[in-house]
Amino acid sequence: MKKRSIITLIVVFGALFVGLLIFIGVLVAVFGPDDLGQDEDTIGVVEIEGVIAESEDFVDDLDRWVDDDGVEAILVRINSGGGSVAPSQEMYYAIQRAAEEKPLAVSMGNVAASGGYYAACGSDTIVANAGTITGSIGVITQFFNVERLVDRIDLEVHTVKSGDFKDSGSPFRPFEEEDEEIFSDMVFDIHDQFVEHIAECRDQEVDEIAEVADGRVFTGRQAYEHGLIDDVGTFQDVVDLLAEEAGIDDPDVVYPPEERMGLIGRLFEAAVGSSLSEIEDRKKPRINYEYVGPQ
Repeated sequence: MKKRSIITLIVVFGALFVGLLIFIGVLVAVFGPDDLGQDEDTIGVVEIEGVIAESEDFVDDLDRWVDDDGVEAILVRINSGGGSVAPSQEMYYAIQRAAEEKPLAVSMGNVAASGGYYAACGSDTIVANAGTITGSIGVITQFFNVERLVDRIDLEVHTVKSGDFKDSGSPFRPFEEEDEEIFSDMVFDIHDQFVEHIAECRDQEVDEIAEVADGRVFTGRQAYEHGLIDDVGTFQDVVDLLAEEAGIDDPDVVYPPEERMGLIGRLFEAAVGSSLSEIEDRKKPRINYEYVGPQ
């Protein structure tokens, strides 16, 4: 009886402790200092860094600066070789919307290619370093086939499908001519969307952009010669440009606060030994706006 009472107390106190942690987490998230507005004469920076796999965090950070009255202008810093198609497009539209609200410019770092360049085109002002790797206007998808390996290890794969092309691209069957036709149509349609948006952004004809939209990369200086960017310059040059446009003499440059992982996310991470973001990274997209060369 006494042992059962002790176990009950432990369970009750454990539940109360977890509840207290959740309550504290909610208070910090709602009333913490990260949500306070910035002082006036501030330029808010939002970064696109690494492989583009999702757009939610970027869009949230961009909206934060749009809604903050103390932030007079927004600088989007891109250091990415691109990634998934839809998130790149969502970033493009988000930048376009933000540019209608406040002065906004893009600064390109080491690389801003493919999906990274697509996102940049949401801005009317794009500045790259002379040696920035950019361009790579194109779409890529790749498949691998393991039929011979499966045969060698005497493994059988049984597929039940609702249509002839439901397993198109599967590594366990040949990539037939019909499969290639389907995926080619899709890839070129996505490529056309890319080219059309760039032409609109850069105020050029679609045919002009199509001439350089064969996947090749450019330095920042070459991109300027082709009209793909507006100027060659550094991050500080873009800060100065935005300060002048917003009428700021001595701007503060601020970044969004680091997002806190929720209690449930931390508990999950501790339990499985992997963060939620790492799990997402394992879900490799099949069709990408992505530059795959040296950086």
